[in-house]
Amino acid sequence: MSNGLTVVGEQMEQVSSAAMTILVPQGAANDPSGREGAALVTSEWRLRGAGDRDTRRLNDALDALGCQHHEDVLSELSRFSTASLGRNLPAVLEIYADILRRPRLEDATFEPCRSLAMQDLSSLEDEPSQKCDLLLRERFFPWPLGRSAYGSAESLAGLTAPAVRQAVADIFTPQGAILAVAGKFDWQELCDTVDRCLGDWRGPAPQRVQTAPAHNGAMHVAKPSAQVHIALAHPAVVMSDPRYYAARVAGTVLSGGMSSRLFTEVREKRGLVYHVSCHYHSLKDQAGMFTYAAALPAKGQTTLEVTVGEIRRLGDGIEAEELDRAKVQLKSAVVMQGESTAARATALAGDWYHLGRLRPLAEISDAIDRVPLEEVLAYARQFRPDRFTVLVIGPEPLDTGTLAG
Repeated sequence: MSNGLTVVGEQMEQVSSAAMTILVPQGAANDPSGREGAALVTSEWRLRGAGDRDTRRLNDALDALGCQHHEDVLSELSRFSTASLGRNLPAVLEIYADILRRPRLEDATFEPCRSLAMQDLSSLEDEPSQKCDLLLRERFFPWPLGRSAYGSAESLAGLTAPAVRQAVADIFTPQGAILAVAGKFDWQELCDTVDRCLGDWRGPAPQRVQTAPAHNGAMHVAKPSAQVHIALAHPAVVMSDPRYYAARVAGTVLSGGMSSRLFTEVREKRGLVYHVSCHYHSLKDQAGMFTYAAALPAKGQTTLEVTVGEIRRLGDGIEAEELDRAKVQLKSAVVMQGESTAARATALAGDWYHLGRLRPLAEISDAIDRVPLEEVLAYARQFRPDRFTVLVIGPEPLDTGTLAG
């Protein structure tokens, strides 16, 4: 559209629902210094009244349409997701036009939103695996791309309604925003509704985030817990890289079900952990593989070394059966997600953001099938990690000096 908003969609005639994902270029990395957590608080604050509706009337309107919705904050994006019956999509979109463009952001509703963010941040102490993931991303990605959306207890405590309101006014813009819809809907009706509700939305071009080198290295967070929580990260290719599918297949060989390398070697054969997994995560220009394991403190060092050994050993050889299983696992995940309108809308928005085009499910499935063993091995060897970014939460630090090389 002329204001910089892109609208994409995929019609799924076999379903009755329609899901919508809206990405707006305002994320945790865009929070002004000293106001970390502002984007997260804002995503909740927008639902506390918009247009001519106060909080109660806004919630009633969404409930009356059977709209399930979720808001979250990514590195450089705020994401708004909805799902409803397809026939209700235009009405849902009209409401979200108010949420995006005309949120009330009243002083009286600010404190509950900030309080919820502070409670969520505090709850991470009871979710060490999630805390590991957040702290590891902060150290792995160039700063502030890995910054937690929560900021810190200090930054949240220092937020004020006027300061957050000004931050929103400065950078919330349609330029670079993406609206993706999947499910049962009429394309022309969607375009007409978007043009009517969002066509005259204007805003400045988003500023590129200025980054500083990542911290990397190893970090220990002392906690008198019954388990030691181990998180590792090493670089991978981004979604737009030609080696992307080889990277995903390699990652699935490592961690793609009960027959994967990490599950078999670390859990089943050695009994070191109950849970071990590895997942891929990509920003626009940075990506990594993130591995997590939780073990008894007495087994922590061995768990760390065996896990690292399996990751590095991947390039030494992969059996044909392993490759076939990994491809089936990866394709199954793609197909099952593709049957969900909510997951499909999110995937479409992600495709446009990362690739500037949409990938049909058949294209993704065929691309996975076509990845040869030699390409997967070449990728695993090229990206064999010499060093890891390491985060350990537990009673005692682990020896990470042995991981170099």
